[in-house]
Amino acid sequence: MTFVTDQPPFRFRQGTRPLLISMPHVGTHVPPALAVRMTEEARHVPDTDWHLERLYDFADELGASVLVATHSRYVIDLNRAPDGASLYPGQSVTGLCPIDTFDDTPIYTAGDVPDAAEIAARRDAVWHPYHRQLQAELARLRAAHATVVLWDAHSIRSRLPRFFEGKLPDLNLGTANGASCSEALASTLLAIAQSAPSYAGVLNGRFKGGYITRKYGDPAGGVHAVQLEMTQSSYMQETLPFNYLPDEAAGVLPQVRQMLNAVLEFALKR
Repeated sequence: MTFVTDQPPFRFRQGTRPLLISMPHVGTHVPPALAVRMTEEARHVPDTDWHLERLYDFADELGASVLVATHSRYVIDLNRAPDGASLYPGQSVTGLCPIDTFDDTPIYTAGDVPDAAEIAARRDAVWHPYHRQLQAELARLRAAHATVVLWDAHSIRSRLPRFFEGKLPDLNLGTANGASCSEALASTLLAIAQSAPSYAGVLNGRFKGGYITRKYGDPAGGVHAVQLEMTQSSYMQETLPFNYLPDEAAGVLPQVRQMLNAVLEFALKR
């Protein structure tokens, strides 16, 4: 089976400094032949990490490399293991090619879910190219620098009863319980996340880092990986039409910029 799309699997900008920012869930493209199988709700791709490119528009100033997904996570989730293994066994999660939304509603009408052959075709067309580019850029950076940081940028609605009770903290740092990043860097980032009284920051809480953080973080090998899962209420409208809110974003941006400056300082000093 083949998967037909007229969009490249990613956008990439190569930087000059030892920092790679990955945005695996910002994509919104769903090929028309797939979209017609989806519910009206799913065609709005509500579980997108909206506007992160705009929020991180200072990345080029930092000299960071930036890797950005183009396809919706409903096509294939780039932050899941290629075999579909759960990131949080025993907890409610969405899969490699999700069949339900974060609100636990069906993505496909009439149960028209992808079979194994379709999943494999999507994996070949979208998942593997993204990860090959991620691996290649980490290798390039690692060849030029003793220490490299991979920053996996995410956002999510602040309230999702399917996954957690109450309101999520605003700045959720994940380092695979310390396996993907040095303790010193994680502590520095947590202090920054908790430094603004208007925002709550946690480390390895509900979100400990997804597949990308866990797979590519290798502190002993010179690659430190960190996931930041932000609440969308910190910078945008969480319901349709999912507008970016510049005044809200201006409040949280100093913390985000300070964290990215800290990871660069960490990498360049080692």
